[in-house]
Amino acid sequence: MSLLRDDALSAAFDHAAARYDLLVAASPGYHAHLRRSARRLGLPDEGRGARVLDLGCGTGASTAALLSAVGRADITGVDASPGMLERATAKRWPANVRFVQASADRLGAAGVDGPFDAVFAAYLFRNVPDPDHTLAAVRARMAPGARIAVHEYALSGKPAHRALWTTVCRALIVPLGRAGGDAGLYEHLWRSVLGFDTAEEFAGRMRAAGFTDVRVLPLPGWQTGITHTFVARVAS
Repeated sequence: MSLLRDDALSAAFDHAAARYDLLVAASPGYHAHLRRSARRLGLPDEGRGARVLDLGCGTGASTAALLSAVGRADITGVDASPGMLERATAKRWPANVRFVQASADRLGAAGVDGPFDAVFAAYLFRNVPDPDHTLAAVRARMAPGARIAVHEYALSGKPAHRALWTTVCRALIVPLGRAGGDAGLYEHLWRSVLGFDTAEEFAGRMRAAGFTDVRVLPLPGWQTGITHTFVARVAS
């Protein structure tokens, strides 16, 4: 199976949107890991006065994680899938949260201009056609000294972690997706992780894009070595 890209990927997310929250809730630690990565932004005073971009917000799980960590910030959630955004906007949010439909590399066309004091991107970069271009586009909308946290499936490079990911996908993730009529999306999830950067390779991309103080932080539980938080800054 080839990977899904652009309109095909957005359509697959649209189709899966109604069942997406139920499926991710079945993943142990999913929401706790998002909250941990959001806290790793390290914004002071719960983000008071900060503008935060939630890039690839989906149905709002990452937005909720941000609210738990930086609940006083102004948060803009962006996603390319209208179906996922429809689910997100149907939920109750405080007045400091808004949502915009846009692809990650066309933010300006949707009026998402910044500058942002922080960016949170969960499960996004392995799904964009050109991660380097998207990193550059995001950095261009960040203020001097701004912080970024990328929460992403990026394997450690160890064969054991690659094998564990495939085992979990074959035994649980793909069958659950197939049962819901979304086998293509969840097969894409499996294979897109195998084909994406290792954690150190993605950290190198971030440095090449001009981010400083890049760190790769592990997550606990079964996702150790499979999912990481990448934190970095824009130079002041």
